[in-house]
Amino acid sequence: MTTDPLLLVSDHIEGCVHVVTVPDGVEVGRLTGRHISEHAGFLALPGGRVACVDDHRGELLVLDPYGRDLVAATVPVAVPGEHLAADPSGRWVAVTTGLGKNAEPWSDLLTVVDLATGDAARVRTRRGEPGVTVLGADDPLVVLRHREPGALAVHRFADLLAAPTGCPKVEPQASLPLPDDGHGDAQDPVHDRVFAATGVGVHRARREGDGLVEEPVIPWGGPARGWYLRLDTGRRALWSTLRGGPADPLRWPEWTNHSWTYELDSDLTSLTDLGPGLVFRLALAKEHAAFARIHPDGDELILLDHDGISRRTALPPMEGAPARGSTPWEGVQRRAVAASPGADWVAVTRGGHGEVHVVDARSASEAARLKLDTPLHHGGHLLLLSQGDGADGDPVGR
Repeated sequence: MTTDPLLLVSDHIEGCVHVVTVPDGVEVGRLTGRHISEHAGFLALPGGRVACVDDHRGELLVLDPYGRDLVAATVPVAVPGEHLAADPSGRWVAVTTGLGKNAEPWSDLLTVVDLATGDAARVRTRRGEPGVTVLGADDPLVVLRHREPGALAVHRFADLLAAPTGCPKVEPQASLPLPDDGHGDAQDPVHDRVFAATGVGVHRARREGDGLVEEPVIPWGGPARGWYLRLDTGRRALWSTLRGGPADPLRWPEWTNHSWTYELDSDLTSLTDLGPGLVFRLALAKEHAAFARIHPDGDELILLDHDGISRRTALPPMEGAPARGSTPWEGVQRRAVAASPGADWVAVTRGGHGEVHVVDARSASEAARLKLDTPLHHGGHLLLLSQGDGADGDPVGR
């Protein structure tokens, strides 16, 4: 087996997962008939394993890209997969359900899994699109982030796993109020803290026994808000992209975007202007944060180093890209971005073209352009792995 960095490329529309080496693009593994939940994403686990949700078969997949067999385990779970998280040890996994192809929330099912034994249970909580974190490795807590009404709802993992058959309704044993517009979750495993993004800022709470203690909100520091949170395990920081501008999605080319960084140990916040258009998920490389920006005037990959200096690489246009006068979400091509905290490579897709650009973050230059035999409609989804990179220190699916 290879020891090179590996890129997992999910074409969730075609139902294929490619595993290729970086930067040369040699395919070392492939799964077919697997439609991975793009929203739940990939979750790095200890030992170089990766968890994801197959929305078609209704399974939690545990992949071992560096092992002899690519699929290490499968466990049935409720779908459509919305959010995916594990405890810091990687043993206890929780999967929430979302809308799927439906316009209104309809599923209230939560699945919890013990990967050490293969035991699993399904329970009913609240309809919606709940975020999830799993706090603590010993007697872990499942923390659900609900909307309308907003709340952080706390459940003991052991109680959920011991639930009887029949998907019983469960009530939280503790909860904290949140605004109704929560979207974005992270946790700090070092201090058993959970974070939730809302319009007013990042709400945080620390574990105390079987409950949570509310802590001061971290303000965004600007007129915009973040819809996505992730933990930088190397710098011990939270990252997000703040989106501002007109609320009308038809005016998305006018949206403003800023990278937002909050240092957990110093309480310092920094903002960097990324430019107008559509920017969403970000990726964290060894010494850079990577953002893909889509705009009718031209797309680009933005690389931001630890000193706040940005370098930009132009990306070729996509046929079927979001256009002026239409929304950037429905029936259009997009881009996914991935990086490993143990490598300097950054990968970004060209949706609909079956292409992945591999960029060296140190020089901001394209090192390779990988051509796959599936189109990567809607941009697909990516995970970049390097052995021992510490990515499992962020136990929330991305």
